[in-house]
Amino acid sequence: MDLSVVDLSPVPDGASATEAYANTVAAAQQAEALGYSRFWVAEHHGMAETIAGTTPEVLLGHLAAETDSIRLGSGAVLLNHYSPFKVAEQFGALDALAPGRIDAGLGRANGSPAADRALGTERHVQNPDEDHAEKIEAVATHLYDDYPPEHPYGDLTIPRSDAAEPVPWVLGSSPSSAALAGELGLRYCFAAFIRPQFATQTFETYREEFQPSRLADGLDEPHGMVAVNAVCAETDEDAARQRAVAEATFRRMERGEVGTTPSVEEAIDELGAVPDPTPATLDEDEWPRAISGSPDTLAGLLEQLSDRVGVDEVMIQHAVGDHDDALRSHELLADGVGLSAR
Repeated sequence: MDLSVVDLSPVPDGASATEAYANTVAAAQQAEALGYSRFWVAEHHGMAETIAGTTPEVLLGHLAAETDSIRLGSGAVLLNHYSPFKVAEQFGALDALAPGRIDAGLGRANGSPAADRALGTERHVQNPDEDHAEKIEAVATHLYDDYPPEHPYGDLTIPRSDAAEPVPWVLGSSPSSAALAGELGLRYCFAAFIRPQFATQTFETYREEFQPSRLADGLDEPHGMVAVNAVCAETDEDAARQRAVAEATFRRMERGEVGTTPSVEEAIDELGAVPDPTPATLDEDEWPRAISGSPDTLAGLLEQLSDRVGVDEVMIQHAVGDHDDALRSHELLADGVGLSAR
């Protein structure tokens, strides 16, 4: 199994975005050293006091200078806010900075009404799926320089290295996003930490709708990855204690408190107790929003879930209250799965 990481750049208590970005750099360097396949950074708006991950295209440029071999990407650029050509230019420039190791993760999401207005984003479009599909295809076509000469964009080029082009990925949490990825013949990553109940159906849709890509360097066969909220510690009980942060964060989100992350102690207090450890074997229809365990337990859980949807790579997303605990989780999980340190 291959493992990857997506990082939101959480702001530590009493600190600023400077410390958040320093922690993200440290996490990327650790992931590279441990043998993780890729390191993605996220895009969230209007929560800067707690989440500093607002501009993946900027942060990735810095990570390109601070790493050597790990693939870097966006999880995701929110394409509903931007021009496809501008996004392609940004990722072409990133490729020039980190030749042959850039992933262009493309998604969509609305933030608060104020944030969307500030971004100049129309919240309601007549055919959102069609609009999103057109934008994704436009980004990919620019990245592959695949517009024919007679097209109005046929003379446009983007900056990049002479290595492999940035790789476009479609990111989503529903069967509709999987259908778009399949119809376009692109790679697909499903956010199981958002809607885990749709995971199996979504990957079935992706494979049913998949068509070999019309793009010059597109896919001939489906290629997927699943993103899971997971935390690892020395024992199942210690890991469940760490998972309390994710569980409390989910409850806060359900109450409309988005973007806040409690400490472990605060989370346990809000939940009323330490969560039960995730069982080593999940029922066939069971897919928790967050899982935890010792290295052996968590490796087995990730194997179960990845087998269930037929993918060979899992991306780890987590809400962990302490940066050092997050790094330790990555270290233990790499050992449990058997990644090869670089």
